Amino acid sequence: MEDKRPRIAITIGDPSGIGPEIAIKSLLREEVYRMCRPILIGDLRLLRKISEEMMLNAKFKALRSPSDVLGRKGIIEVIDLKNIDIDDLRIGAATAQAGEVSIQYVEKAVEYALRREVDAIVTGPINKKSIRLAGCSHIGHTEMIAALSGVEDPLTMFWVRGARIFFLTRHMPLEDAIKYVKRTRIIDTTLKIVDALKKIGIEKPRVAVAALNPHASDGGLIGKEEEEEISPAVEDLRKKGIDAYGPVPADSVFHQAVEGRFDAVLSLYHDQGHIAAKTLNFYGTVSVTLGLRFIRTSVDHGTAYEIAGKGIANSKSLEEAMKLAAHLVSRVRDIQKL
Repeated sequence: MEDKRPRIAITIGDPSGIGPEIAIKSLLREEVYRMCRPILIGDLRLLRKISEEMMLNAKFKALRSPSDVLGRKGIIEVIDLKNIDIDDLRIGAATAQAGEVSIQYVEKAVEYALRREVDAIVTGPINKKSIRLAGCSHIGHTEMIAALSGVEDPLTMFWVRGARIFFLTRHMPLEDAIKYVKRTRIIDTTLKIVDALKKIGIEKPRVAVAALNPHASDGGLIGKEEEEEISPAVEDLRKKGIDAYGPVPADSVFHQAVEGRFDAVLSLYHDQGHIAAKTLNFYGTVSVTLGLRFIRTSVDHGTAYEIAGKGIANSKSLEEAMKLAAHLVSRVRDIQKL
């Protein structure tokens, strides 16, 4: 019988951080294997060393290609890039070596995804300083994957307890992000959100646009962006047949999304949406990149250098990222059959 569980490539992230540890811990969970066939992309010698030092008792098997994966609990299947000098690796520190191998894991995962050898990719945490030391011009994972995939401006979505949070802007200073709160950008981004949500099975998405200022500016008493940019954008969207709402005060819009009033929220800047999601469920929040030619999910946290090598890292976010990737692949497959 054909095994219909999707093949999911998982990168171990920065080897100096908690990525390898949480990858091993995640792939010791039976629930992951019920949903997918995971393929870990990393360095097998490092993984074995970490498993031994942390007494995780993991068993590994090197794969020649993703097509060889069996996806059976008890054996962690690895694409071994053999790219780490373990004797020179500094745990808990940003280094050029850690940054370089982090990039190589992402490149290999994207290569497999573009060739349809895997159905989705899940990325472990990388460190911005490390990849800069390695000469990377991209500020983070999303920008790197977009460039490798030939996509100009993908969508970042946080998925937490059924709420879907998108971002008008990502990694930029707050004063610059405010300048991006423009009518045309809100319209364009919301149209992309609606299109992306339709592709994962939400037929007529209800999208709320968060306010920028307190109390959605109280009729212009506290700021002008709502009146001049956000409200006109929402009106234009509704004229286009989009079920858009806003500006909705940011202190309540995320709660309303969790309650089911909206299918998605457009957060206007990085921390506006990140704080809401991570406060709601830090380890249960999953980052999703939409608008690529494949599904990509990720942990919503960093490399946690301060606890790397101590065996205390929580793997739940990575586990949830794997399960969500498998779920989204299944949703896309079902829609394509219609």
